[in-house]
Amino acid sequence: MNAADYQSFADAWESRATIRTRPRRVLENDDKLIYPLSRQPLVLSETFLRECPGQRDFALVQTLYKFINDVVIFETEIVDKTARSIAKNRFPLAFPFACRYDAMTVVVDEDYHALVAMDFMQQTIAMTGITPIGLPCEIELSRAIPVAVALAPQHLRSAVELICVAIAENTVTGDVAAFAKDDTIKQSIKGLMADHLLDEGRHSGFWTRLVRIYWHTACEDDRRCIAHILPVFISHYLTNDIQKSFDLRLIESLPISDVARRALNSEVSGLAFPINRHHPLVANIVRFFRSSSLLDSPCVQDALGDYLA
Repeated sequence: MNAADYQSFADAWESRATIRTRPRRVLENDDKLIYPLSRQPLVLSETFLRECPGQRDFALVQTLYKFINDVVIFETEIVDKTARSIAKNRFPLAFPFACRYDAMTVVVDEDYHALVAMDFMQQTIAMTGITPIGLPCEIELSRAIPVAVALAPQHLRSAVELICVAIAENTVTGDVAAFAKDDTIKQSIKGLMADHLLDEGRHSGFWTRLVRIYWHTACEDDRRCIAHILPVFISHYLTNDIQKSFDLRLIESLPISDVARRALNSEVSGLAFPINRHHPLVANIVRFFRSSSLLDSPCVQDALGDYLA
């Protein structure tokens, strides 16, 4: 895909963007879950169900707070940074005006998503009376992207940043889609996720097209260099160190015995998915590599061999 072939989605943004079309989502006071059980396996563990099943909703609320906190960091510190740089023509890789205009809509969308998430956190605190325990000040991408960028020679650092953000945006879209389909959770949260998904579907395509434009112009040496960096980024991106630290903090806040706490700590330590082709997010990542044309390059196929079925 050449830059000259890029078609803006400005009309679609004007008619469909959630900031243009969606009402405020108001949290319901009903019996539905506030967060999916499947996304917090701690509450399904044998020890939790035996020792403190009455703390389930507290644990789910705290996990929702972390999810919201992660969204705010991702949208405002990761995606916003790169999209804003492209929009203002300050990104080292040059893109035509249509790309830069669309990048600014991404900035608007992502900051709005962060605002909506913060609003939802305030509503949840007001309804439940549960205040957040200490929340992380970074997400996995906060560490993974700088590690990947630092491995690149100076002239490729912006390209690596672009590809990392594109991977993340495409991964998030699939994850939000699964969240939006969960019938066990409150309708307002499903609506929140559906709204987010509507925008993220547009965003994931935007980042994919920008990567295709860049990859079309990259020489073979640069492609090989980037290919070697991709597995390093993925291995850092898919770690669960931050989630594990949060879960241990959550366990520490539960009113349970020291014996039960030690048992829960042990169970949490074994919850991580292996970082290989069986990790639940890898399918989304591989799908991005295919759609962005990176996987057409033999060097990328070789570098990602462990993740390909």
